[in-house]
Amino acid sequence: MRQKTVFCCSECGNETVKWSGRCTACGAWDSLVEVKLDAKSKGSTKRTASKKTPKLISDLDTEAELRFSTGIGELDRVLGGGAVKGSLVLVGGAPGIGKSTLLLQLCGLVEGEQKILYVTGEESERQLKMRAQRLGVDNGQIYVLAETGLTEVLEAADELEPDIMIVDSIQTMFDPEVSSAPGSVSQVRECTMSIMRMTKEKGFTTFVVGHINKEGNIAGPKVLEHMVDCVLYFEGERSTSFRILRAGKNRFGSTNEIGVFEMVDTGLKELQNPSEILLSGRPDNAPGTCVQFQTGAYSAKLTSGSNMVWRYRGLKTHTCRNSGFSCACNI
Repeated sequence: MRQKTVFCCSECGNETVKWSGRCTACGAWDSLVEVKLDAKSKGSTKRTASKKTPKLISDLDTEAELRFSTGIGELDRVLGGGAVKGSLVLVGGAPGIGKSTLLLQLCGLVEGEQKILYVTGEESERQLKMRAQRLGVDNGQIYVLAETGLTEVLEAADELEPDIMIVDSIQTMFDPEVSSAPGSVSQVRECTMSIMRMTKEKGFTTFVVGHINKEGNIAGPKVLEHMVDCVLYFEGERSTSFRILRAGKNRFGSTNEIGVFEMVDTGLKELQNPSEILLSGRPDNAPGTCVQFQTGAYSAKLTSGSNMVWRYRGLKTHTCRNSGFSCACNI
């Protein structure tokens, strides 16, 4: 079968028959990647969904509870109050940052009798079992599938009908109907589209692990982030044990919340009060420390021990040597 060669932009997914140094759609430089496609695969309508009729927005049912707690308070906060049924969540981060650890801990802490399908394309079943024992995750209805073939993964999900599916990672998934290597632009796009279609049809929640490139963005086409409902970034410095979870996109909540964790021997530990951890270990009355906070009309800047510089709506300033946080001086 004769193959057709196209050039696909790794940033926006635009396809063109000629190579160019700059994408004509999004303007990104040096982003066109050569992709070979079979003539029969273009415009394929595999796994078509059942026909649905349009409904009035006033007739849509919203009484059923769509959210559920993941058992991890920091993750629930970033997601907007818990995970949403029928949503597709993309979790990205650097290698070794703790993406798989976070999702494996979710399997053991999620509320209720949730049936979970954990698809691992980077570890064997034995390796995943060893990691689960270290994290204390060894009970519940957690089904493990070590597979990279997209067809086998979708068939297993269709047969098992899980409440939560975890795919680790999307770059290892392989669609046999796409003639390109796993991790390529076409493979990542088509695999994500197929997983998203089944997630919406079946109504279960899917967490997909994604790698990042050297620029810190999710590896693969930029359209990948447009297809999913939520994009989470798991970040942290290699020299410290602290991790920060933030949302770059969230269709069901705010993107202003963050979750803070600490990596310990038994996995990720939630930090309910990050300020206490970050300010601990400092000697008393040490110069060079500046902490600014605001209560009501007053804003205070703490410098060098208990000496406070108070500002009243930016009009008056004086130095207060009271030990408490409330200033009773007459200004």
